Amino acid sequence: MPALGLSLVTFLVRDYDEAIGWFIDCLGFALVEDTVMGPDKRWVVVRAGGGQGAGLLLAKASDKRQRAAIGNQAGGRVGFFLHCPDFDFQHTKMQAKGVKFNEAPRREIYGTVAVFEDLYGNSWDLIELRQP
Repeated sequence: MPALGLSLVTFLVRDYDEAIGWFIDCLGFALVEDTVMGPDKRWVVVRAGGGQGAGLLLAKASDKRQRAAIGNQAGGRVGFFLHCPDFDFQHTKMQAKGVKFNEAPRREIYGTVAVFEDLYGNSWDLIELRQP
């Protein structure tokens, strides 16, 4: 029997097009689906890695409770982890696109990492894993 695989994680946004633009322009994600579901609802999926692997389902916040969670989806902790094969290249590219890093890159036992913020203030790790 095949193993389970994580496909999508819901990511609350203020505006679909704003979020699509940021993920594509700043992080190089691919827009893999954008389907209108109603007057103010779309099914929008972006994925890193050229559209492979787990993706984010961009969900426009529809009420006060959801709007309050934008930018605080992991309660202030790093909630998303973006792996890359060349940290220095990716870090420089993201900085040139205006991505805000909260710290200088650091070397850890598992690899090179730095925390950055998305367009809403959620914390992410950019990580190049150390080769065994």
